[in-house]
Amino acid sequence: MKFLWTLAAKNLFRNRLRSIVSIIAIAISVMVVVFARGLVTGFIDSTFSLYIKYDTGHIKVVNQEYRQKERLFSLNYPVDGFNGEGLTSMIKKLEGVEGIEMAVPRIKFGAMASTDDDLITMLGWGVDPAKESKFTGIEKQLVEGRMIRPGEKEILLGKGLLKKLNRQVGDKVTILYNTSFNSFKGATLRIAGVIESGMPLLNDTIFYLPLDIAQELLIMPDQATEVLLVTPNAKEAAAFYPGVKELFTAEGAEERYSVEPWNKANSVLEYMQVAIRIYDVIYVFLVLLASIVVINTMVMIVKERTREIGMMTALGLQSRDILKLFIMEGTVMGITGSLLGAVLGGIVTRVLSVNGFDYSAIVSGMGDEFLMNPIIYPTFSVTHMIYGFLLGVIVTAVTCIIPARRAARLEPSEALREF
Repeated sequence: MKFLWTLAAKNLFRNRLRSIVSIIAIAISVMVVVFARGLVTGFIDSTFSLYIKYDTGHIKVVNQEYRQKERLFSLNYPVDGFNGEGLTSMIKKLEGVEGIEMAVPRIKFGAMASTDDDLITMLGWGVDPAKESKFTGIEKQLVEGRMIRPGEKEILLGKGLLKKLNRQVGDKVTILYNTSFNSFKGATLRIAGVIESGMPLLNDTIFYLPLDIAQELLIMPDQATEVLLVTPNAKEAAAFYPGVKELFTAEGAEERYSVEPWNKANSVLEYMQVAIRIYDVIYVFLVLLASIVVINTMVMIVKERTREIGMMTALGLQSRDILKLFIMEGTVMGITGSLLGAVLGGIVTRVLSVNGFDYSAIVSGMGDEFLMNPIIYPTFSVTHMIYGFLLGVIVTAVTCIIPARRAARLEPSEALREF
């Protein structure tokens, strides 16, 4: 076997230019795979994080009826506790379940505000300021003013929305809204602070107000439209999900409330998980394209060395050894090209992971429904480099079987007549 590996390595450089071209083709494809995998992972992880923070939590609890009409922001189907005992009691029980570190309640409702020229449509979020800041880090995005406080009739909004309203921090704004009884009302609130975000949803549409004030204005005593449960890690949420379900079953509320882990609570996240598998197929396809160059090189080698193959066979080399020899030659090219590509791909990913890619123009043109960071940072990982290297070697080795089988099937007498 050692003799075959040595012979395979020497044979590669009998036509150096052709071998170098094949190695470069493999290196480029593997480099693209390593970088693309880092970019896609960075994008998906970032997007998952945003949806977890602003939509699903690690486990999401909503009324079954509300889930069907969530886009309407209906207040008629609240989360109001087990057996009507109230949201506060429900949160205490949920936070007592193993693995649940925090229960984050929210009230989401539609609202409007008028300026001298326009009627501005907005989305109000009634939140627990301390929990919201701890979970989403919203307070870190403050550029002016301060975070809202419980019991204070004040709001926190994005810089884009502030501009639309033509207001400043400390000014008051009157909002119009429907209560849970579908009565049209208005309330005047002071602007406590401003956040700046590249996401249109946070920057141009949402305003935050204290949960207790939202409950008072919307006539939703001790109620919310959703409760997001936070576990130690999103990847561990599935392990604690059964415990949450058991609580709802024990309380006789499993039919009233929808309880879903983050990866099933939003259709966008489900589609993105399917996309991950599709990308894996694309990576294989990219390397397969480069392997066509290797196949072409190996076919030419077999054609040029037909007489030599006949001589080796006549001297006692078995067909399986001929097969192994040519697979080894292709594998050596695969190893060399894949190693080079993995290293270069890792370097490129590492450099770009610091500065990131600015997608601000794309994000600004998107609607509020899709959450995406304006800057995507590719994820540098040694695992991605190993993945690209192994993928390049395996695909190249497998594709080399085609010309190798052709060489192994040559009859010695026919091969020796070739010139």
